[in-house]
Amino acid sequence: MGKELEKQILLAAGCFWGAQGYFKKIEGVLGTLVGYANGKTIDTDYNLLKLTDHAETVQVDYDANRISLAEILRHYFRIIDPLSVDRQGNDVGRQYRTGIFYVDESDLPVIQKSISVLEKKLGQKSAIVVEPLENFVLAEDYHQNYLDKNPFGYCHINLALADQPLASSYVMPNFEKEKENLSKLSYDVTQNAGTEAPFTSEFAHPGGRGIYVDIVSKAPLFSSRDQFDAGCGWPSFTKPISPKEVTYHSDKSLWMERIEVKSSQAASHLGHVFDDGPYEEGGLRYCINGAALEFIPEDQMESRGYGEYLADL
Repeated sequence: MGKELEKQILLAAGCFWGAQGYFKKIEGVLGTLVGYANGKTIDTDYNLLKLTDHAETVQVDYDANRISLAEILRHYFRIIDPLSVDRQGNDVGRQYRTGIFYVDESDLPVIQKSISVLEKKLGQKSAIVVEPLENFVLAEDYHQNYLDKNPFGYCHINLALADQPLASSYVMPNFEKEKENLSKLSYDVTQNAGTEAPFTSEFAHPGGRGIYVDIVSKAPLFSSRDQFDAGCGWPSFTKPISPKEVTYHSDKSLWMERIEVKSSQAASHLGHVFDDGPYEEGGLRYCINGAALEFIPEDQMESRGYGEYLADL
């Protein structure tokens, strides 16, 4: 369905066994390889890393029409200690340094913005190096998908985190109290799977920069970057900010078969997803009720706890 836009980023996150195991589980990731990046030589192996100064690295190939680089990096920050120098978990040495190695120069602004947001949150500089990829040597076969072959093997990363929505600095509200404050329309849409009339939402046409959140849970759902005017009368988006923030359900009401979209956190009915969106951006159209959304403008995102999503704009 739609066009796949394959991109690549290489991430040094300590021992590459766990890093590969984690990213393999992320929706939108197409494939992973482990190897040794940005050393002093064009060739190396596991036993020579101290001499060649390569970093253990996972190559992440992903579909940019399904998951953004900013979302990939939020996952990366989740599994590393960003302040640790030449160490992650129990592994110590230059080969375990943290680093982001990019192959596409156009990715650099997103990387820099993501790290800037992280460092502001930390209150200090991180130890993450950012460099263009200079060399990458595939690791030996026994290192590839190591944890699949050795499910009880060493791993300094909690792989179960990959199955959970990313933690955020925004404060999750009390859902029941939030429901009490909804307008009649928003309550009907989110709780009873109602539908607002077309062209009635202030969000029906793309506006300013910012993000759209679930009006009940306040979880981030869509970025203005991915909004487009579909001409249908409802807010339309090519993809959610995070694949984990929405769920999909069969809807056979109204004598047709559709795919309903709900928010993961509060199970709010949002709308439906169709396969008639912009082909070059993946081909999907998330047709969403504006009454299910709250818009957070760019200049309010940080103060309201959504600063980490500024890199998505």
